[in-house]
Amino acid sequence: MSEPVAIARVDEIAEGKGKAFEVGEKRIAIFQVDGQFRAIDDACPHAGASLAEGYVENGHVGCPWHYAEFDLTTGEHRHAPATCGVSVYPVTVEEGQVKVEVA
Repeated sequence: MSEPVAIARVDEIAEGKGKAFEVGEKRIAIFQVDGQFRAIDDACPHAGASLAEGYVENGHVGCPWHYAEFDLTTGEHRHAPATCGVSVYPVTVEEGQVKVEVA
């Protein structure tokens, strides 16, 4: 396991919204939902759109291009056109910093 990396301040990610960050060679989308932070791959596996720019509803994010939907806790895809899910990453909050562990 890798060490958690601080990538944002808590106040940089609005409730119900996402924001993308470069972490090493990966692009990760961080979302705040009901006061909890979730991290998933930013690229939609269907066509590569930024999931951080998608709509957040009921613990899921919808792709802004073709509306594939993903569970923010498990990464599982909820419906087409995506046929697979995305990776999820452990998130911790320490001293106002959002930290993500990317292996």
